[in-house]
Amino acid sequence: MVRDLHRRRGRERRGLALLEGVRLVEEALAAGAPFRGALIGPSLEATPRGRTLKAALAEATPRLEELDEAAFQELAATEHPQGVIVVAEPPAWTLERMALPADATLIILDAVQDPGNVGTIVRTAHALGAAGVVALPGTADFLNPKVLRGGMGSFFRVPCVTATEESLGPWLASQSVALWVAEADGEPLRGRGGAGRLALVVGNEGAGGRAEFGALTQRRVAIPLQAGAESLNVAVAAGIMLWEVTRGG
Repeated sequence: MVRDLHRRRGRERRGLALLEGVRLVEEALAAGAPFRGALIGPSLEATPRGRTLKAALAEATPRLEELDEAAFQELAATEHPQGVIVVAEPPAWTLERMALPADATLIILDAVQDPGNVGTIVRTAHALGAAGVVALPGTADFLNPKVLRGGMGSFFRVPCVTATEESLGPWLASQSVALWVAEADGEPLRGRGGAGRLALVVGNEGAGGRAEFGALTQRRVAIPLQAGAESLNVAVAAGIMLWEVTRGG
């Protein structure tokens, strides 16, 4: 199962997440994520923190298996594994299940392919109080182990939904959500300008929003940069824009 979950097809077929590392597993435990099983390597018991986590996992998971160092290294995805791999059930979020307050802010990922960027955006969205993160086709899947590690457990605390353009458009309209698309030549973003529910679309640097958004787009916005500066990393840009529209301005 662990080998299969290293592949996107395996994650999609099983609907399960693979968590590796002490901090990520601790965060998932704190969030109450249901666990299917855990693999423990010798290095986990080398520290008091690791021994405490092992004891907690013994209570939280129906199946806990201990492996020798060689077997654990074979299944780990990280360069310096910390002795713990967990199979968890991810939250079953859908667009319809997301609760949107009157001033909700969503972040929409348009073909953000790098899993580290996706994980960082999920973590930032959680930290800044976004109502959810929506991934469109071409985006790294939320269950990618690198996404989960980059998110540091935020995946289990903020709604993360995979959607298509065809399903997203009608839902945004039904929820009265204004759609703003980040583009290099957009107007400077200065607060939310009195907008109620708001969705920010970010994609690959310089690529702009996909044409399918069409008439749904109410504003095309950008972060003002110094002359000669290249476009920002998408995760950095998403963090700046989320701060700008959620800080009350």
